Amino acid sequence: MGKKISLKETISIGIGGMVGGGIFAVLGLAVSLAKGGTPIAFLFAGILALITSYSYVNLSKKYPDRGGTVKFINKGYGKTIFSGGMNNLLWVSYIIMLSLYASAFGSYAPNLMEITANKSIDFHIYASAIIILATLINYYSIAVVGKIESYAVIIKLVILIAFIFIGAYGLIGNPNMAQLAMSEWETPIKLFAGGMVIFVAYEGFELIANAAPDIVDSEKNIPRAYYYSVIFVIALYIIIAFVTVGSLPFQKIATAQDYVLAEAAKPMLGKIGFSIITVAALISTFSAINASLYGGSRVNYEIAEDDELPHHFLSKFWNQPIGLMITAIATLILVNVLELESISTAGSVGFLLIFGIVNLAGFRLSKEIGGHKAIPLIGFVLCMLAAVILIVQEYTSNITGVLISLTLIVSCFLMEWIYKKTEK
Repeated sequence: MGKKISLKETISIGIGGMVGGGIFAVLGLAVSLAKGGTPIAFLFAGILALITSYSYVNLSKKYPDRGGTVKFINKGYGKTIFSGGMNNLLWVSYIIMLSLYASAFGSYAPNLMEITANKSIDFHIYASAIIILATLINYYSIAVVGKIESYAVIIKLVILIAFIFIGAYGLIGNPNMAQLAMSEWETPIKLFAGGMVIFVAYEGFELIANAAPDIVDSEKNIPRAYYYSVIFVIALYIIIAFVTVGSLPFQKIATAQDYVLAEAAKPMLGKIGFSIITVAALISTFSAINASLYGGSRVNYEIAEDDELPHHFLSKFWNQPIGLMITAIATLILVNVLELESISTAGSVGFLLIFGIVNLAGFRLSKEIGGHKAIPLIGFVLCMLAAVILIVQEYTSNITGVLISLTLIVSCFLMEWIYKKTEK
């Protein structure tokens, strides 16, 4: 019997999962899409995460399992080609998230230390090196991954909250505050689409599901853990977006899009502020890569265990599931091939579909899990609508991201179909 997890630890799993590399990676992208309405875009995405967490609460209480989302999808739809395809998509979405975090690491790191005179080459070196390092740590010891996570959560929150207070003070009399005026907002549909592109910044609350069997007094603490962590992160993101848009002109945000949070600390704290936020970004993205590598290899293992992927995935390599190595290699390829917006779009589309399907499972199982039918149904409709709006909106500006998303989704189901057909 493992050690029980307290409410505080569970909340930090949720917050740590969300405030991973997400906010550092996608803040600049959010501003470029939503302009002055960026805080509203984060609010839209947050509300969707909050509605979805309702289904997660009821499913986690009824079916506490380390498989988390994988198990919920199998409970809702049986072990079919459909559920297998969705679970494959979950694993692939983990890989996309990993490349998003590695991409953020690669964008922030050269600002502290250049290796070559070329920023682009430095990006690839750093992004690749951090994946390799995190993979080695995962092979070395899972306990170390947990330790890194628990320290990283505290460090990044302290730095982000300090950024908010100092940044808010710096807003007094700042001419850029005018950018937050409603006249500077994008159209409602663009605000919504902007919120959906950056939906990946919220997906981490689903990690609480994997810890459900170990939570102390789970009936009471599971709902608290989900709701407290999601609400806290919504507030955090909205304020960060507010401070960033109020601190820097849009032009500056666009130039520093990939490391905008560090740039936003400059007006008040100069080069020191820039460096501190850069360090926070590196710690956050590194800890997110560490945790997601572990999570991704677990998901892959669970899917194979449920007979939805070939049993070769149950084999071990250096005492860890083979999925860990495959996940790491796939991440290395993606981060070196794709642009940030394409990675973010593909990740958001993947998670919107997965959360939509989990909401539908919450709706279908509402009698067994004892919850309202309406909330999961609303969550399902909104997630699907959001995925469609995101695809349509991005189709005009970022067709690569859309094509990658659709190709990945189709391959996940095709892979499952071929496996189920040949398995006989």
